Amino acid sequence: MKAAILVLLFFMLTNYGVGQSGHVPQKNNTPPIRFTKKKIASESYESVGVFDVNNDKVPDIVSGGFWYEGPEYRIRQAIGAAKRYGEYYDDFSTIPLDVNGDGHMDFVTGGWFGGKLVWKENPGDEGEWADHVIAEVGNIETTRSWDIDGDGVVEIVPNTPNDSLKIFRLILDNQGKGTGKFKSFAITDKHGHGLGFGDINGDGRGDLVIPSGWLEAPKKPFEALWKFHSEFELGTASVPVLAVDVNEDGLNDLIVGQGHDYGLYWYEQTPEEAKDKKWLKHAIDPFNSQYHSMEWADLDVDGTNELITGKRYRAHNGKDPGGNDELGLYYFRWNGENFSKQVIDYGAYGVGKGTGVYFSVADLNDDGRKDIIVAGKDGLVVYYNERVDQK
Repeated sequence: MKAAILVLLFFMLTNYGVGQSGHVPQKNNTPPIRFTKKKIASESYESVGVFDVNNDKVPDIVSGGFWYEGPEYRIRQAIGAAKRYGEYYDDFSTIPLDVNGDGHMDFVTGGWFGGKLVWKENPGDEGEWADHVIAEVGNIETTRSWDIDGDGVVEIVPNTPNDSLKIFRLILDNQGKGTGKFKSFAITDKHGHGLGFGDINGDGRGDLVIPSGWLEAPKKPFEALWKFHSEFELGTASVPVLAVDVNEDGLNDLIVGQGHDYGLYWYEQTPEEAKDKKWLKHAIDPFNSQYHSMEWADLDVDGTNELITGKRYRAHNGKDPGGNDELGLYYFRWNGENFSKQVIDYGAYGVGKGTGVYFSVADLNDDGRKDIIVAGKDGLVVYYNERVDQK
């Protein structure tokens, strides 16, 4: 009851609109956003990616055992079922990557229960996609990809809370194409729930963020040791943890959701001389739970990114604090002093929409505006981002 009252109070103090073709009111001169909600499927996979599966130059939607052909997303093609464990499919990411260099986009996934990082091979025509094991890495919370060494090709980094943190680098041939093989690099030991990437110390290299601190990237990230800095405790942190300069002071800050509890916060990085308070914690939304995944993208085409996130529906099958609260999908605007919450969709199961562990932000209809594509145990939905002309 207390949590419900706090949520109500918070909503009364924030601007919000409703997801089904709802207008989001604004307090500044930025044009408002209208999202048109389109349900694609009732499948309960928790990951969705966007890429061109059939090389027709139109983005397709890929989620779990199926891909949906753009631009209408009505035609569904089978990929091959992921193994199911109770309410979960062992499919916790959809990272597009042409792994074998054949010109057809594959994707990387993996799961908690099987403990295997795999890539699924795009056959180039109709038919199931072959599974290829990259490595057995232990329980995978979810996986992300970042260009660790700046060579233009992403590396694969699974969050394996109970095991060592490893980076997987795609081996390229002499023409720069994928060979279907990866090389692994161990960075640190057991590292906990949560993972992020960004330049923390301003040296131009991307560092890794884990719940208990950050790992400083050396000049040669796949040859030298990564130095650990124990400067904070983030709890059951989101994947990803965003490393971005929120207040534009030249220092990257952290945006962190609690994946299995209440709370969404940003941690302000202070100048080096303020060593007694290196990271200042600020609340963004302490009243909603299971902020497990998030993206940082420009939704309103004003040159400034927004924070897009929401509640992961039944992250631990309703056993987390707030696990049975209403569902929500939101974006947050930074106004120079704090984050202003905008509700894209909200409500009980079947009305509102939550997120899974991996969602996508992409321009599906080539109108110059990024749409939001969200999977989860509550289905697969597209939110088309449409500009509303101000009168």
